[in-house]
Amino acid sequence: MKGSIRVSAKTLDDAITEALIQLGVTSDKLEYEVIEKGSAGFLGIGMKQAVIEAWRKEEKEPEPDIREMIKEEMSLNQEEEIVKKDTVQPKKEKKDKREKDSGAEKKVKSAKEKQVKEKTVKEETAESEQAPAKEKQELAKVEEQTIKAVEEFVQDTLKAMNMEVEITSSVDEDGALCVDMKGDHMGILIGKRGQTLDALQYLANRVANKHQDGYVRVKLDTENYRARREETLKHLAKNIAHKVKRNRRPVALEPMNPYERRIIHSALQSDPYVTTHSEGEEPYRKVVVTLKK
Repeated sequence: MKGSIRVSAKTLDDAITEALIQLGVTSDKLEYEVIEKGSAGFLGIGMKQAVIEAWRKEEKEPEPDIREMIKEEMSLNQEEEIVKKDTVQPKKEKKDKREKDSGAEKKVKSAKEKQVKEKTVKEETAESEQAPAKEKQELAKVEEQTIKAVEEFVQDTLKAMNMEVEITSSVDEDGALCVDMKGDHMGILIGKRGQTLDALQYLANRVANKHQDGYVRVKLDTENYRARREETLKHLAKNIAHKVKRNRRPVALEPMNPYERRIIHSALQSDPYVTTHSEGEEPYRKVVVTLKK
């Protein structure tokens, strides 16, 4: 296939994500063929990476609407005529009036832009990508009974999945309970784009907050997935921003959870040429990257 790339990664999902980054496209614009599904092997021996052949979907550029072109041309001609008429009139009063009107329009435009910007900032701050209000509360000190309850819950759940996992618990600098899991075939526990891991983390948080007063936050991780996923999303954000600048068209990313949407917003908040906002309802809410006006 012309313009295709071959990508290999530890899992099939990682290979697809890497192809999205290299080609600078979203998942709906990607086509691929699985060359090798990959396997975890036994205790890391005989492990095979997943390999795919990926390429962009062919897109036909929409033909220009002749009627719209004619309308736009007529509008431009009318504007030119108005400019010419105003230029011919030498009266100073009209010139002063235009200057006053222009200054007033600029002030109104500036005020409107400021209002829109403030509204956007307030909405993003209020929404915070629908982060639970509890996360903003001061975390309670994690008690031993809470750690034990969370570890037992995770162990029992994974045993029901026929998975033998080693669990290590610690409290991070923010006061959150971090539970790291090690074992074979952890890709099953992570699930597609971390959905299984996120679901287990949600349940672990519910268990923790039933065993003590105050709010306790639990973070589940395995094979450093959280950090790897964050780095992948940051690379994706930068590539999408480059595409928006090049094509001057907005790009909608695939639906993501609130945590991942915040990573995209954060990665592009300092970019002087693009801006981001979220659209849709959960669980299909997604980030849209647009060019700044």
